[in-house]
Amino acid sequence: MRIIFLGPPGAGKGTQAQFICQDRNIPQISTGDMLRHAITQQTRLGLEAQEIMARGELVSDDVILGLVRERLRQPDCELGCLFDGFPRTVGQADGLKEASISVDVVFELQLSDELIVRRISGRRVHEESGRIYHIEFNPPRVDNLDDVTWQPLIQRHDDSEAVVRARVEVYREQTAPLVDYYKNSAVRYFEVDGNATVDEIRSSIRKLLIVVEA
Repeated sequence: MRIIFLGPPGAGKGTQAQFICQDRNIPQISTGDMLRHAITQQTRLGLEAQEIMARGELVSDDVILGLVRERLRQPDCELGCLFDGFPRTVGQADGLKEASISVDVVFELQLSDELIVRRISGRRVHEESGRIYHIEFNPPRVDNLDDVTWQPLIQRHDDSEAVVRARVEVYREQTAPLVDYYKNSAVRYFEVDGNATVDEIRSSIRKLLIVVEA
């Protein structure tokens, strides 16, 4: 089974993707990871992507799709995969279709903009260890101090409210056409309430996957 997750930053896609991949023994395919690996290995596509990025340009859909095709040939994809952050555009979705790469189900995790901002802008990080806290949902024992070292926590630049709102706006602009694309296709499409708890979302997705397989 090949699965796509859509959803804004902070919707919990990464958490739920890990659950599904563990349950089904399938890999989580990230275009970012594939790009880094191809560049490190100096593959033909990796060298091409490196040149494009060195010019400050976006890597083309053709290169991304080439990396996806290469990745799907690996043995661990035999039972399927979960696409993480791909496709991002209708052009990439068309490219999958033209390459005869079928998709079985798309999940869209829906979340209000205000909750997205609360979830992400409330994050605080202990820079040295990478430990993550949240001022509302997972606060440290002492305000703004790491529980282990008592060193100050920081807010990453990408987690500031202004940056989060800009990221959400970009997502809405890029993904709205993709939502319509899959809703109007033959692929099974499900909307999932991202406001629910992690366990509730996990249970909902599991039940929907059973429906798809029936």
